[in-house]
Amino acid sequence: MSAMPRWVALPVAALVLVSGVVWVQLANGGGTYEPLHPADACAERAVTSRDDGIEGLAERLVLLGIKDAACSLGVSREALTLELAQPGARTDAQIDALHEGLLSAVGRMKKDGSLPRASELVDGALDSANLNGLLERAIRAIPDSVVNTALKTDDVLIRAIDDLDLRALLTNLGNQDDLNQQIEDAVTRAVKDSLTARLRNLL
Repeated sequence: MSAMPRWVALPVAALVLVSGVVWVQLANGGGTYEPLHPADACAERAVTSRDDGIEGLAERLVLLGIKDAACSLGVSREALTLELAQPGARTDAQIDALHEGLLSAVGRMKKDGSLPRASELVDGALDSANLNGLLERAIRAIPDSVVNTALKTDDVLIRAIDDLDLRALLTNLGNQDDLNQQIEDAVTRAVKDSLTARLRNLL
């Protein structure tokens, strides 16, 4: 019996391979086409930051804050992000949930030990504080032990969050990236301003 011609054998081999892949998918539940469910916002999930210093702290704070806000509102984090990223007025419930979510995130990071000490944030705050050279040098000369005794990072963060005008901040957002970035930028500025003001009081 002659061998199968090459031009016939290749399509047959491809058909066998495709059939094998389809069978494996079906055997592992691939025959259902239900959409994936968004992750439960109330479930514990590790949240990490791509940056260091105040910027990294603000990024993690915002990610945890939006997650906790979504949990309290009974929606997924993805759904809340989409809602907040749309143009239009924000509800009181959304504003309150986001504010409380950010505060809750501070408490969570304090509890898990991931909050940096205040002295670790001094350089980042002063780099953009636009102080006169003499005052900046005087603040940088304050020993870390004095800074950490006088200032607690969670207290600085809480003051910064309470000073945020979240309703104004969430106005005229264009997309989800704007949402995260604008809140992160605002938190970063607020933390730097709060920390700088309190460092000046130590002199």
